[in-house]
Amino acid sequence: MTMGKRLERLRGAAPIALGGLFLGSGVLHFAAPRTFESIMPRRLPAHRAFVYGSGAVELACGVGLLTRRRWAGPASAALLLAVWPANVRMALDSGSGRLPSVADNKVVAWGRVPLQIPLIWAALQSRPRSGSSA
Repeated sequence: MTMGKRLERLRGAAPIALGGLFLGSGVLHFAAPRTFESIMPRRLPAHRAFVYGSGAVELACGVGLLTRRRWAGPASAALLLAVWPANVRMALDSGSGRLPSVADNKVVAWGRVPLQIPLIWAALQSRPRSGSSA
């Protein structure tokens, strides 16, 4: 398989994989909100409301990516940019013993920060099905 075909396959699979990640993470926002509250920037008020709100947006973006809606790629990229400060906060707080188990690992926490770049790329690969105007 040529490099061009591999890249094209990756471009097709990336938004689907991201959609699945968003669905899983969106569910976790509602099932375990304290985990997400602990990594939120301290200056933001109403952490629980932000956790539920971002969870709902993740669910919507996940469904949008999986069903290839026109809005889903840009919305997903914007969501990833919006939650990036929480990932930075988690990385800065890692190793302090204040974060939930895995998030308290400095390697895992700092690994999430640059991971946002390929995730944003994956979101932007989302394309509507041919002939679809949704």
